[in-house]
Order: sequence, then structure tokens, then C-alpha cells
Amino acid sequence: MSRTTDLATLADRLGPRATRDAPLGGRTTYRVGGTAALGTEPDDEADLLAVARDLEGLDVPVLVVGNGSNLLVADAGFAGLAVSLGAGFAFLEIDITDVRAGGGLALPTLARRTAAAGLTGLEWAVGVPGTVGGAVRMNAGGHGSDTVTTLVSYRVVDLPAATVADHPTDDLEAGYRHTSLRATDVVVSATHRLAAGDPEDGKAAIDEIVRWRRANQPGGANAGSVFTNPADDSAGRLIDACGLKGLRIGSAEVSPKHANFIQADRGGSADDVRRVMERVQAVVAAETGVELTTEVRMVGFDDGDTTGAGSPG
Repeated sequence: MSRTTDLATLADRLGPRATRDAPLGGRTTYRVGGTAALGTEPDDEADLLAVARDLEGLDVPVLVVGNGSNLLVADAGFAGLAVSLGAGFAFLEIDITDVRAGGGLALPTLARRTAAAGLTGLEWAVGVPGTVGGAVRMNAGGHGSDTVTTLVSYRVVDLPAATVADHPTDDLEAGYRHTSLRATDVVVSATHRLAAGDPEDGKAAIDEIVRWRRANQPGGANAGSVFTNPADDSAGRLIDACGLKGLRIGSAEVSPKHANFIQADRGGSADDVRRVMERVQAVVAAETGVELTTEVRMVGFDDGDTTGAGSPG
């Protein structure tokens, strides 16, 4: 069967749980790009496992979407199924210093609520506009810490196998903004072990992080840092040194405020953002010999991340 036929079959299997031409690019922090052929939003593990079983035997690419803070969706959209975790995955349970958070919980919410509970270790997360699940998948971090620093375990639904299992942190094989999780592994919860602290100290730390980010990083439509830092250097410093601040192609530009941010105009083009990324990579490589690697996942581009074409089961 063709992928078009498989998409139609999947839509029939999902029934009212599926949305055709589901909003996708507009849900990312770039706020540009096309739609997904299909979208679904399971509200609990049982619903998510049902989606996994519906995918069985079909050649349909699957994209797991959190808050879209590290995605760039092509203007042509994504010819597959976008899976977003529903409200049932936005829970937070606190047991003394152990914190279990749902994969759909926003990181700033996690940071503020744990600090208010007198726990310390996740203050850095207030400045990351992603979700708990996304943070585990990419080992998100900032301000001298990262996800695995306090992570004890995580729970994953394996879409191809239609199974759910708990894993210790070591299974992640985590590195800088990288883990061993596959595109079809859905992190449904994560448990962190924090330290006891003072709520006022936690609030002060969070306020300082927010102040620093507002002073040093641009707002607007962007995905945060675009390129990972090379060993013993800064991607932003290299881009700035090459005179690329303010570089514009169509509706996208390198931020004049921070060289490792690329801004998209309101109503702009995701393809323009991609062109700016490629120009920056080419110029930095030519002038410094450093090959910059993007933190941003490319979705729907001909040569980009296909996010795991799934034939579950």
C-alpha cells in the first residue's frame, strides 16, 4: 500500500480521535510552517497505547510533539501523524524530595512549583519553553545544569511495540543535548530527586534566571539556541565573529541581540528560517573550519529529520 493509503487507513482507525490537517508549525515556538496530515492528542497511557495499536502494520511517519520549542516544520507540512500528549499528562506529584511529573507538563511550571515546595535542582527549567518529556528526550538544560543531573527514572511508551516500561536514568546514555531515545519513544513521565531548600531562595534563583534571559536573549518567534556549542567554544561567539548578526533571508534573520538565535517574522516562512541556518553553517565552516550542528529538529523537509517512519508492530 502507498503512504497515502496508509494515512487514510490510520484516519479510519483513529476515527474521531484524529484531526486532519492538524495545526503543527503554528504550535511551535517559531510559529511558522505547515500542518500535519493527521494529529491526535491522547489523554492517558491507555489512549496512547491505543494509538500505537492503530499504527500497527502501517507505513506512517510519527512525530511526537511537546511545546514545539525545538522544532522547525517545513512550509509544506508533515505527511504523517503528529502525537501530542493531552491534559492528563500534565500532572505533578511530590513525595518529600522525589518529584514525578507528567511528560506533557511545561518545564517553567515544573520549575516554579518545585521551588515553591521548597525543593531545589530544577530552577534552570524556568527558562526552557518545552515539556518534561521533551526535556528527557534531548537532555535539556541551562544555567549549569541539565535534565539528567536530577533525573532518577523515566517512563516510556514504545509506539512500534505498543508497550510501556520504566527505565533508570543510565538507559538514556545521555550527553550534551542528546540521549538514546528514538523518535517513536514517548516519555510519559519522569521522576526527579531534588534537594530540600528554601522557597524564598528558589524564587530568587528563578527570578534571576528570568531576568538574565530577558536581558541577554531575544523574545519573539524563535526556538532558543539554534546550534550546539562546539567543544571549548560558543556557537554564538563564532557566528558573531563571522559578522552574521542581523543576516536576513526573506522573513527570517539572525537575531541582532544573540547570534545563536534565528527569528521568524509573524506570518513568515519556515523555509526562510532553514535557509538562514544553512547560510550560517556555510559561512562559519568556511571562515573558521567549525561545522555547526543544529539543536533544532527539521520536520517535513526533503532532506531533514523524518522523525522515525513507523511501521509499529
